[in-house]
Amino acid sequence: MPGTDEFYARGMADVLPLVEARLRSALGDPDARAAVTFLGTDRVEVLRFRDSDAEGALVRYATLGMSAQPMADPTAVVADPVKGPRAELVLSVRAGLADTDKVLRPLAVLGASPQVEGVVVAPGASLDVGEALWPGAPFTSVLVAEPGGLVADLELDEPLDPVRFLPLLPMTPNEAAWKRVHGAQALQERWLNHGTDLRDPSRTSVPLE
Repeated sequence: MPGTDEFYARGMADVLPLVEARLRSALGDPDARAAVTFLGTDRVEVLRFRDSDAEGALVRYATLGMSAQPMADPTAVVADPVKGPRAELVLSVRAGLADTDKVLRPLAVLGASPQVEGVVVAPGASLDVGEALWPGAPFTSVLVAEPGGLVADLELDEPLDPVRFLPLLPMTPNEAAWKRVHGAQALQERWLNHGTDLRDPSRTSVPLE
């Protein structure tokens, strides 16, 4: 059996090609990619995919690199280098309505946050980048939604946890404040009840009264 350090190094090298293959099988071939490296962290790439639905063209952005290491419980005295949740982030928006390609760096920042800030990104969480997600965007934060719909979980060999592909739903500042009080499920129900197009990069806040 390999030692922990050897297993850890080999695991990092093996995980990301499998993650990219899963993204390609679900979303097709990316037509662009960019890499961002933050001091003291592994490189995080963001891949761009083109798609369409009944209402028109979509562009999807997915991180690649966040899952290279497991996310550590911030209360743990020593982080486990092998076991722990792994995830990548996926953002879908309607194409051609805003300069959404500028979201690449904010997405990479969010992808690096488990390493930089020691947080565990999970469904129901709010992630704030502190600035507009792209020029003119009415959103500075996102709600992490449940995985499994667009890209299926990627099972890895034991003892590694599976990689989950977490959808991101942009929130206006008013929505983010309302969510802090009422919770993620209540906000999602309000979006659903009002027929909110969460892929519209220039949408206004859902009525919150």
